[in-house]
Amino acid sequence: MKGKYWAKFLAIITVLAMLAGACGDDDDEVSGEGFTFGMILVGPQNDRGWSQAHYEAGEYLQEQLGATMIVLDKVNGADRPEITVDQVVDDMVAQGAQLIFATSDDMKDGIELGAANHPDVPMVWSSGDSAWADGEGYRADLDNLGNEMGRMYYAKQIAGCAAGLTTETGNIGYLGPLINDETRRLANSVYLGAQYCWSEVRGEDPAALTFSVNWIGFWFNIPGVTLDPTQVANDFFDGGADVVISGIDTTEALVVAGQRSDGGDAVWAVPYDYEGACEEKPEICLGVPYFNWGPAYLEVTKSVIKGEFAAEWNWFGPDWDDLNSLNTSGVGFVEGDGLSDDSATALEEFIDGLAGGDIVLFTGPLNYQDGTPYLTDGEVASDHQLWYTKQLLEGMIGASASN
Repeated sequence: MKGKYWAKFLAIITVLAMLAGACGDDDDEVSGEGFTFGMILVGPQNDRGWSQAHYEAGEYLQEQLGATMIVLDKVNGADRPEITVDQVVDDMVAQGAQLIFATSDDMKDGIELGAANHPDVPMVWSSGDSAWADGEGYRADLDNLGNEMGRMYYAKQIAGCAAGLTTETGNIGYLGPLINDETRRLANSVYLGAQYCWSEVRGEDPAALTFSVNWIGFWFNIPGVTLDPTQVANDFFDGGADVVISGIDTTEALVVAGQRSDGGDAVWAVPYDYEGACEEKPEICLGVPYFNWGPAYLEVTKSVIKGEFAAEWNWFGPDWDDLNSLNTSGVGFVEGDGLSDDSATALEEFIDGLAGGDIVLFTGPLNYQDGTPYLTDGEVASDHQLWYTKQLLEGMIGASASN
């Protein structure tokens, strides 16, 4: 009898364990059937840059969850001067959106107003700091507005390293958008990566590297409003640069470099934002640092579907074990065909150094452009110091603020 009861007991335990496992699997396999989310894009959804990366993250949510996306692109004062972000929010909520993504720093006022007007609808302002309790823009009253942003400074350091390994003239141009904390942080990241690989890897004189920044005035070209990025890129090359790195949402730097290369110039470019950006001119593309919003947006959307959403500030990073995994890595870098074999090897060693913590470029002593200390000797930048970057770094050429 004892053996019979023991066998029954083990059988019951086994069934319970199987049921527990099945429940766990059900919890992970969230269904988005009948769930609708809104995606507000600042530029065209096919810009091969920032906005397309967000749009494809929306497609990723549809594929993973079976949810439905409502999307409106070109939401900016030049393309759609008749509408505001809060009006777009109103319209999307009226269409049944149960979650809304506002995907530009420029959307701050509109998405905060939209969140206040619809306190029961979860929203995400990508690149913002409204949900960061230690942030300068914290809004404790907007408990339905979270923030998502990738630690792009890592991938920008990789981009800078690729440029520093490749340049033959020691002259690098950076095509910048508008000027704010984010764009200064990323320009600084490129500079530090370029300087490290120019001097520490190649053994060149640090003072012999010229790194110039020119800002066009917005995230992409608006004729009559911004500087023309095509002209700015050409000016860099005319001034002796042989690598131009893009910080804007679109691919003019790569297009211009391709035209120059077709004319016989030894030049290269690094686009930005979108994984497939090198495809426009792969042979002179050194690589592309890009955002992969899908994994972070998937977690947010699942939390809303399960009724567990909480407004959080999430500054997500790369998956160093698989840098270009579309399911796990929020920030990636795809090496371009323009990178030589030797440079590719050196770049991979640099990436390993970042991943393992052996290379930490935001470590003092570092000064701002005007000579004031940014990081003291041996000091490693905190998230707050990185996020709120007030100037370009000493050694960089270009404006740290708008006139």
